[in-house]
Amino acid sequence: MQQPENKLPSHANVPLATQVLLVRPAHFGANPETAATNAFQQEVPAGADAQVQQKALDEFNQFLLKLWAARIDAVVLDDVEDPATPDAIFPNNWISFHKGGKVVLYPMLSPTRRLERHPDLLTQLKEEHGLPFTQVIDLTHFENEGKFLEGTGSLVLDRQHKIAYACLSERTHPEPLQAFCEALDFRPIVFHAVDANGLPIYHTNVIMSIGADFALVCLEAIPDEEEQGLLLEALVDTGKEIIDLSLAQVKKMAGNMLQIRNKAGEPVLVMSDKGYKALRKDQFEDLNSRTKIVRSDLRTIEAHGGGSARCMLAEIFV
Repeated sequence: MQQPENKLPSHANVPLATQVLLVRPAHFGANPETAATNAFQQEVPAGADAQVQQKALDEFNQFLLKLWAARIDAVVLDDVEDPATPDAIFPNNWISFHKGGKVVLYPMLSPTRRLERHPDLLTQLKEEHGLPFTQVIDLTHFENEGKFLEGTGSLVLDRQHKIAYACLSERTHPEPLQAFCEALDFRPIVFHAVDANGLPIYHTNVIMSIGADFALVCLEAIPDEEEQGLLLEALVDTGKEIIDLSLAQVKKMAGNMLQIRNKAGEPVLVMSDKGYKALRKDQFEDLNSRTKIVRSDLRTIEAHGGGSARCMLAEIFV
């Protein structure tokens, strides 16, 4: 698609992140512990581990360059060599940042993914990047009860209106969700979502993205009419124009996008090439009239990690 000239609206009062955290992978690959609940994930062919890691690293570095070119302030940490964490490229699942220096640590379904909450990474964020942590809200104790909430994968947050959208799954349990909402004064909007095969959608952020004045959402994935109605009511009441995605588009990662504010104060919507190409012409034109767009080839990361551009970005609010 050829991008027409942008006519960028002003959303100066809408709280979009002005900084994002990325983690450069050291051992990227398909995690067998997460495969059962992630229908987007594919196995790595036998003997191809090193090749897949290198391709993922190349995609990560190219993605980072495109973010910088768009004047997005990106903080980059290197994944630790030991222990090996194949999903470390997706930091948004174990940590989220909130205004006032609040940080939330989340309960993760996969024991391997829990290792991503490495103390050295938090220390680096404090000491090397100057991020002030005034309060750490630790929800990880829910792991002992088998109840999980995987960060802004499980949660799609409207920070302006203090709403937490969440589709329930094995990775998104109502109890830690309620604890999050009570700690940060959010209102939960909860629903169930399934893919074309009737399997639960593993993370809310693959079917939904909230922008300054729009919401990408796959209504087709929400079979319960009452739940769908409550979701639509909340989106309309908060002034979001709804861009309805199909399940076919979701399968191509068209829902896994994140809008950020760059150093010039402009809204920038970040997505993968695959998600970009899945948009219809009218959807693209609508988005392009509202926001700048950055896209990057993430095919290896999407295929074997089961996540895309949004999953690679943990928003920072300071």
